[in-house]
Amino acid sequence: MNAVALAAAYVVGAVPIGFLVARAFGVGDIRRHGSGNIGATNVLRTLGRLPAIITLLGDIAKGYAAVALAAWLAGDVPAVTAAGAAAAVVGNCWSVFLGFRGGKGIATGLGALLRLVPLATLAALPVFLVVAATTRFVSLASVLAAACVPFGALALGAPRAYVLGALMVTAVVIVRHRENIARLRAGTEHRLGERRAPSPDASRP
Repeated sequence: MNAVALAAAYVVGAVPIGFLVARAFGVGDIRRHGSGNIGATNVLRTLGRLPAIITLLGDIAKGYAAVALAAWLAGDVPAVTAAGAAAAVVGNCWSVFLGFRGGKGIATGLGALLRLVPLATLAALPVFLVVAATTRFVSLASVLAAACVPFGALALGAPRAYVLGALMVTAVVIVRHRENIARLRAGTEHRLGERRAPSPDASRP
């Protein structure tokens, strides 16, 4: 049953919300626009606020639902619930519905962590808001906020399995943002609100 729980979390996490929202708003394949990513930031740049908000809320909801489903299927075994959070984010980043490509895991990770370690996750949100507001680098804000969650979970006395689960989610998020981190270091990362040319991969599905 543990394998079923993790598979279910992966499949729920793999539902490509941004891709579906973009199609519903007449854009077609969002991966052919902007950065080529299916997340809310690229949807915002390409389609505007309403589709971006729908994408953001949908990704958060699916992350939360994926962990809740894994917990229910596994009988609330902490290790499986924690692994379910990681599986949900892996599903978002490497979606079976998109040829094992996908987003960067931030909104789905937020939803997953809200179910796994809610207090630590809420405590990290001001980090995201302050960094995003002062620098307008969504990638930097996302990575720093994600990195705070495992430490917050540990400080708040969350079960060890949940701390490890939060650490796994953070690791996936950092891996998926490695190109953004490289651009931040090079001073070439785009700020929120800036227009950007399509990425070299944006023309490929």
